[in-house]
Amino acid sequence: MSATAPSLPPSPADVRARKGGAPLVCLTAYTTPQARLVDPHCDVVLVGDSVGMVLHGLPSTIGVTMEMMILHGQAVARGIATSTMVIDLPFGSYEAGPEQAFASAARLMAETGAAAVKLEGGVTMAATIRFLVERSVPVMAHVGLTPQAVHVLGGYKVQGRADDAARVMADARAVADAGAFAVVLEKIPDSLAQAITRAVAIPTIGIGASARCDGQILVTDDLLGQFTAFRPKFVKRYADLGVAADQAVAAYAAEVRSGAFPGPEHVFADVAPNAKLKP
Repeated sequence: MSATAPSLPPSPADVRARKGGAPLVCLTAYTTPQARLVDPHCDVVLVGDSVGMVLHGLPSTIGVTMEMMILHGQAVARGIATSTMVIDLPFGSYEAGPEQAFASAARLMAETGAAAVKLEGGVTMAATIRFLVERSVPVMAHVGLTPQAVHVLGGYKVQGRADDAARVMADARAVADAGAFAVVLEKIPDSLAQAITRAVAIPTIGIGASARCDGQILVTDDLLGQFTAFRPKFVKRYADLGVAADQAVAAYAAEVRSGAFPGPEHVFADVAPNAKLKP
């Protein structure tokens, strides 16, 4: 009687094959418990550099380091069973050239077990994407609003309006032609996102883009209402756990100050009831 081989999470190639099919469900995760929460429901779990803002209190993603990404990637990997794990290349770890990008991607994948890396940029990153893919590094691309370039873009502004649409379209075509298995479209007009989705042969993953993309991604802490520093228009909150957590902590503080906690049920007696002490 032969043993049944364990089922493996879908590969980047499997994700690419979903083009035009059932919408891809994608969310971020930064910790093992969060990965275990989202993994059963997702096709792709992204260890995003948004961890810098969400968990570390940084003003942008620019200060995120390789060490931070590896730490959180290892934690997420412990909670992944059925989805494809993708990890962000942090700012400064790939822009210098294809060789730098390969060294960074190889380290991230080897030390975290991620199936693929994600990097930001379009036409200017096409050669780097091709270099990585030719060396067995699957790449998810990211065009439109690219948070690592927020200072160049002048803030978190909608990209691709009016004449700028041609630039974003060219970026999407370039990364698809270079071999990316999917592309994130962030904060661009609905009509442009639809046009790109029709134009490229790889899945488009929308975040502030269009319902007609091949999939959607959100920051998990945003949809749960746990990250409240700001709320982009494209975020839908499916819960207000931040409010619930605040209420719970406030109730705890009030009970500690009043002496109501801990109660008799939360403390330990010297001996069990009816137990006899040894002489």
